[in-house]
Amino acid sequence: MQDFLKPHRIVLILIAAGLVTWCVLSLNWTWLAEPKYQVLILQGIWRTLWILVVTMVVGMVLAIPIGLAQAAGPWYLAWPARIFCTVIRGTPLLMQLWLLYYGLGSLFPSIPWIKDSALWPYLRQAWPFAVVALSLSVAGYEGEVMRGAFKGVPHGQLEAAKSMGMPAFTMFRRIWLPQALQRVLPTLGGETVSQLKSTPLVSTITIMDIYAVTGRIRQDTFIIYEPLLLLAVVYMVITGLIVLMFRWFESRTPTRTA
Repeated sequence: MQDFLKPHRIVLILIAAGLVTWCVLSLNWTWLAEPKYQVLILQGIWRTLWILVVTMVVGMVLAIPIGLAQAAGPWYLAWPARIFCTVIRGTPLLMQLWLLYYGLGSLFPSIPWIKDSALWPYLRQAWPFAVVALSLSVAGYEGEVMRGAFKGVPHGQLEAAKSMGMPAFTMFRRIWLPQALQRVLPTLGGETVSQLKSTPLVSTITIMDIYAVTGRIRQDTFIIYEPLLLLAVVYMVITGLIVLMFRWFESRTPTRTA
């Protein structure tokens, strides 16, 4: 506690408290009392959160085999995985999102068997394209990270498991994958925060996330700064929760000593 309450930190806390007090007392927050904006804000936060969670989960599920293919797969699996990671990491996410929604999505209405299928009620909406684009982005970046993590697992442990007759899948499930995930855990926390900052791009394809909601409030009320401050607070709170969650995971993960 004494280390935390150092003079420079006390000054920063006082400055932050002063800024918050000034913002609360001096700026116009009357629009927050309107029920329609309260509902829109809650819906926007919910959409941002579920897009973040779903795309991170789907992206990591794809990143594991992509990283494994590059680390230990045959050339006919390794090269497509490397090309995929290169394309995803080398092109803007906004371009990928627009290619899927405005490019591929515009072709679906002209294909009869898609328009008449049970998937059409979903494919005519924007969120499937957002989920696919953001998930592929995670897979491209984390696939490269997983490649390094798989290669970083000591080879002697894998050889020892083979010599004991452990099946390949069991060795992967009990030795290789857990140690690789342990190595990428700090990086995964940073990728989750980056993914949160990428979610505002979905507003460009008509999805009303929290970023789009604040834009609508600004257009309706002609109030500029207050909605942006609220947006910043929302993102900072979510980021803080992500950081705390991954730190908790890291503290619960056993460390190995040489």
